[in-house]
Amino acid sequence: MVYFIIAIMVLMAVMLLYMVKEAFANRMLFQELCFEDFPIGFGEVKIFFISDIHKRRIHEDIIHEASKAKPDMVIIGGDLLEKKVPLSRVKENLRKLMNIAPVYFIWGNNDFEVDSQKFNALLLECGVKILDNNAVRFESPSKETYALLGINDISKKKDRLDLALKNAGEVDFKILVSHEPRVMSMLKKEDHIQLVLSGHTHGGQIHFLGFGLYEKGKIKKTETCTLLVSNGYGTTALPLRLGAKAETHLITIKNAQLSD
Repeated sequence: MVYFIIAIMVLMAVMLLYMVKEAFANRMLFQELCFEDFPIGFGEVKIFFISDIHKRRIHEDIIHEASKAKPDMVIIGGDLLEKKVPLSRVKENLRKLMNIAPVYFIWGNNDFEVDSQKFNALLLECGVKILDNNAVRFESPSKETYALLGINDISKKKDRLDLALKNAGEVDFKILVSHEPRVMSMLKKEDHIQLVLSGHTHGGQIHFLGFGLYEKGKIKKTETCTLLVSNGYGTTALPLRLGAKAETHLITIKNAQLSD
């Protein structure tokens, strides 16, 4: 009986160590998305997407890997921090990301757990472009266009998709960044949003016997658009993961005609 209890305790300790390791993994997924209607004049657009950083310091391996890919932009999908995370750590993370490419940020629910004015000032000081129910447009040499739209957090009822769409105007392709993937229920075909980038769910963070609070991060196509949901880079509550490893993304977007 004693040996059985010891074996169980050892097994639990090993499992705990494994879950901690999963929580602090430095994993980058290289994902290529091809669209029939992406403006061919852009060739390809590369995005480094990182969401739900929370308490973590971004590891140099991730920064190095992302830098090698030479993305056109970095997108932070919300929850850059949470309560009690020092702004000095956030500033360190932002400086690392700014060395990769121009950084765009959207608000997540946990970002409101600190002094919003100080946090907002830090983002501006670091040169981060805040997409708060807003959009930025890009134009190719052949005058084709795409827009990057970002909305504020849905759970805080600060989201205004209508404003982001209005600011995007008439473009050939739209990418929407929303911290919560439930923005999908708000989209209409006439919005002509082709790609949505989200996080928030942490991929359920812990899956046991096939069950978790949320689905694991994935890419899926719906009737309205393509949705990418990230497991996220950090954790909330407990620094543990099981079956939903921490991840970041290097996303390459191109016209389907240019795919191999």
